[in-house]
Amino acid sequence: MATLTPDWTEQLEHLRVERYADGVVVLRLDNPDQRNAMSAPMTASWVAAVDGLVGDRSVRAVVVTGEGSAFCSGGDLSWLASEPDATVDRLRTRMVAFYRDWLSIRRLEVPTIAAVNGAAIGAGLCVAAACDLRVAAASARLGAPFVQLGLHPGMAATHLLPDIVGAAHARDLLLTGRLVRGEEAQRLGLVSQVLPDDSFAEAALEVAHGIAAAAPIATRLTTLALRGGGHDELERALQWEALAQPVTLATADLQEGIAAARERRAPVFRGE
Repeated sequence: MATLTPDWTEQLEHLRVERYADGVVVLRLDNPDQRNAMSAPMTASWVAAVDGLVGDRSVRAVVVTGEGSAFCSGGDLSWLASEPDATVDRLRTRMVAFYRDWLSIRRLEVPTIAAVNGAAIGAGLCVAAACDLRVAAASARLGAPFVQLGLHPGMAATHLLPDIVGAAHARDLLLTGRLVRGEEAQRLGLVSQVLPDDSFAEAALEVAHGIAAAAPIATRLTTLALRGGGHDELERALQWEALAQPVTLATADLQEGIAAARERRAPVFRGE
C-alpha cells in the first residue's frame, strides 16, 4: 500500500505523488478529463515534484503513469497555440523552458519507469522516452504525430527516439506520425514489456518494487552509466567501471549481498 506523502505534495495540481515503504515513488499525471495533457499547472507541479525528490536518498525507483485512460496526450493544444502573434525568439524561449521542465525527470539518479497505461502521444511519449524503462499496457497507443499537426518534433524527440529504437525506426515514427500499440512497440524497442490491461497497474508496480529491492548504490551508479545509451566507447566504459565497481565493493550492501547468496535468502540492502 502507498504511504502518506509529504505535506507539500498536497498543493500539487493535476499531479499525485504516492510513496511506498520500500522507496518506490509514483508520479501520477492526474487530469483525466484532458487526457493528462501537459497544462501550465501540471508542468509547475511536475517541476515541484522532481525538485522534492532530487537528493532524497530514501527514493529507490520512480514510476510515471497517468490517471484514467491516457498516459499523457502531450502538450495542451490551447497552450501551444496561445500566442499566434509571438516572435520566433519569444516562442523558442518558451518552448526551451517547457522542454527542460518536463525532461527534469532525468535529474533523478534512480531508475525511472514509465508505466504507459494508455495513449502516450507527442510530448507525452517523449516523457516516457526520457525514463530509463518503459512498460506498456497491451491496449496502449504510442506515437509522435508532430508533423500531422504541422509541428516540428519537440521535447528532444529527435534525440530520445533514435537512442531508444534506432535511426530507422525513429525516422518511421517521426516522419509518418503513426501510432503503434503494445506488441509492435515492444518489437521496435520502444517498450521493454507489454503487460495485460486488467492487471497493468499492479504488474508495473512489481517492476518498480523489484528494482527497489536491489542495492541502491549499485543501482544508482548503473543507472547513470546507462543514461543516454551507455558509454559510446569501450575505454570509457572500462574507466567508469574501474571506479564505480570499487565504490560498490566498499559498501556494506556488498557484504550483505554475498552473505544472502551464501545463506540462500533474500538480501536486505540499506544503501550503505
